[in-house]
Amino acid sequence: MATTARKKAAPKQLTTAQRLDSIIKSARKIMRKDKGLNGDLDRLPMLTWIMFLKFLDDMERIEEGRAEMAGKDYRSIIEAPYRWRDWAADADGITGPDLLSFLVAEVTELPDGTHGPGLFAYLRALRGDNGRRERRDVIATVFQGFANRMESGYLLRDVVNLIDGIHFDSSEEVHTLGRLYETLLREMRDAAGDSGEFYTPRPVVRFMVEVTNPKLGETILDPACGTGGFLTEAYLHLERQADTVEKRRVLQDESVQGGEAKSLPFLLSQLNLLLHGLHAPRIDPGNSLRFRLAEIGEDQRVNVILTNPPFGGEEEAGTLNNFPEDRRTAETALLFLQLIMRRLKRAGRGRAAVVVPHGTLFGDGISARIKADLLEKFNLHTVVRLREGVFAPYTDIPANIVFFDTSGPTKDIWYYELPLPEGRKKYSKTAPMAYEEFSGCLAWWNNREENERAWKVSAADLIQRDAQGRVTACNLDIKNPHSGEIADHRAPTEIVDAIIAQEKRILGIMDEIKAALAERV
Repeated sequence: MATTARKKAAPKQLTTAQRLDSIIKSARKIMRKDKGLNGDLDRLPMLTWIMFLKFLDDMERIEEGRAEMAGKDYRSIIEAPYRWRDWAADADGITGPDLLSFLVAEVTELPDGTHGPGLFAYLRALRGDNGRRERRDVIATVFQGFANRMESGYLLRDVVNLIDGIHFDSSEEVHTLGRLYETLLREMRDAAGDSGEFYTPRPVVRFMVEVTNPKLGETILDPACGTGGFLTEAYLHLERQADTVEKRRVLQDESVQGGEAKSLPFLLSQLNLLLHGLHAPRIDPGNSLRFRLAEIGEDQRVNVILTNPPFGGEEEAGTLNNFPEDRRTAETALLFLQLIMRRLKRAGRGRAAVVVPHGTLFGDGISARIKADLLEKFNLHTVVRLREGVFAPYTDIPANIVFFDTSGPTKDIWYYELPLPEGRKKYSKTAPMAYEEFSGCLAWWNNREENERAWKVSAADLIQRDAQGRVTACNLDIKNPHSGEIADHRAPTEIVDAIIAQEKRILGIMDEIKAALAERV
């Protein structure tokens, strides 16, 4: 009797994206079992520093190979026995309490049997030399404020074994992981939103970079860079222009820089930029407002600033003393606005795109004086008005993007009001803004005419002064004259009070989280 032979089905081959996604999901699943980690605000930073070290070792292998082919000596940035290959690559290697001790102890037994500082202590002590200063300093700074929160060294070993399966020396895997990492950052933003962090939606970032159009050879700064969204998008924008070896060098060494005072976003921004191709990110871990405004000179100025500075908040008295006495305010957005004006290059055409809360446009007092400075010393050429809910779920406070450059003073201000998608009353976490919604504004940008969404205002009469010449008002909250929508008829003081109340609620939540974290240390 004849029989039909059946071939055994070959196992389905996973795509690179599927395999990497599976690794990340499996690692996070293991981390959920660890009692020391509470939520994604703990798990994602752990995952990031583990990937960070694997990334560094893979990059080291590439550079070692290049040096060998060129017949040159190569000194590792991280030396044995602290390299990933020394302690992490063996699936049956150091684990349990010994692994935890190797990570966090000041002095411990090392994988090679000798005694020395633990991994984190070693990394924090790295100092650059022989022209390799930036990469070593990046590593040292990243681990300065970091503490391991996993309590089980066995679970940690399982996570390390999974991450060892990621090949950062493969351009395809790095590109794919870059996209997956952006998904992780979105989840991180959702988790951090409850602690007062307002992260900028990717469509807004992309639009701001697109119309500001940084050029290779220019310096780009985000003084409050968070997880590095603006810098990453600016880097990718410049990368398309880097088509020679020299241009690649300029891209890597002289193009993007940032500042981020909080340790968690600082860590996340480092890996974000590394994954997208920047070899040694230049991120200042200090408060960008810590320098005296009057002492910022031309050598500290940049061509382009792209940023969404913190809304609300309070700065300590020492920080406020860095600003002119009649320009000191508790509103961090206004402090950053002054810093941005100071740090733009005067030669050529320094330019900035800045997200500001709605209250900044109509605020009086100190706010009016700062806006008068902006109009009189800079060219505030465009205000793009964003709709309610763009920053959901973090806040419903309306925001605007202000665009200005150093070709001032301001003569006319163009306003463009983005419409909501048809049938929508506001944006939300589940129905966020899409980049395609900027298409009308992009088409209008270089061919400006008034329409139902765009209008022009003369700046001449916006600044009001008293008999002594002091600024008393500078209202930039100019309503759309073509809109038939119902306006907010509350007095400006009522709107400001509502915003302040919202910010106080957010600060209260931040205090509770801070207290809870302090109890766990």
